[in-house]
Amino acid sequence: MKRLNPLNDYFFKRLFGEEESKDNLIAILNAILNKDDCCKLTTLEIIENKELTKKMIDDKMSRLDILAKTADGMQINIEVQLLNQNNMDQRSAFYLARLFSRAIKQGEDYTKLAKVITINILDFDFIDLDKFHTTFHLWEDTAKDYMLTDIFEMHFIEVKKFKRYQEKDLRGNALHRWLKFFDTNLSEAEVEELVNMDNAIRQAETRLEILSSDEKEIALYEAREDALREKVSMINAAEAKGRIEGRIEGKIEGKIEGIVEGELKAQKEIARKMLELGMEIEKVAQATGLERAVLKELAPTKH
Repeated sequence: MKRLNPLNDYFFKRLFGEEESKDNLIAILNAILNKDDCCKLTTLEIIENKELTKKMIDDKMSRLDILAKTADGMQINIEVQLLNQNNMDQRSAFYLARLFSRAIKQGEDYTKLAKVITINILDFDFIDLDKFHTTFHLWEDTAKDYMLTDIFEMHFIEVKKFKRYQEKDLRGNALHRWLKFFDTNLSEAEVEELVNMDNAIRQAETRLEILSSDEKEIALYEAREDALREKVSMINAAEAKGRIEGRIEGKIEGKIEGIVEGELKAQKEIARKMLELGMEIEKVAQATGLERAVLKELAPTKH
């Protein structure tokens, strides 16, 4: 049986975003957030756990993200993105701000606002730093070690960078184990090694195997893959159209510039001959529309 892609966002939501898979979500969040043992998540509530309809799965623009809330009100949004649309930073900031604004009701005290964390698992290179996991907060521009508040937190995890990472520590680092779990090219021996190291990954792998053997689940998985392929085609077509339009616009602009330049050259030649015939600069300016400064440069030198 082929091991299907855990980063297909439909499968990802089934693996981590449902009540029966909540332990998997807690485990991967603890690996990403890397809290001390005393601060690790032990429970949370999955919110907006809507039924995944065929219509939603077929919609190439729909978001199959996971939203959870801790006992103290902290909101965590986790999303998988397989396509680079060059807007991941703005997109993540927008969703973070929207979650934050929804966390307080009109008339409530601002002190009731709880922390918001967005986590973006990306199957492409995005951040121009030599690390696969980057975390962002609100820091002062020049005093880099001064954080205004930790109420916002944004994570980017780049899976392809991790694949190139040479110093993988599967035994000592839970996040490394999870990112290895997302690799669709694992051998049976590598899968066995992972599940023996980490019971949470064993649970996730078991659930993945169950989903991968269910014809209905496979059909929904493939429908989501088709929707994502269609989105790729749409993006590629838009980029190709932009390149063509850019070339056409460049050619048109070039022709216009050439015509204008040619006309100006002709006007200067006429003006030069008029000046050589002894016509006054003022009259030549009126006849050709050229500026007097230009005509002075064209006027024959008097000896």
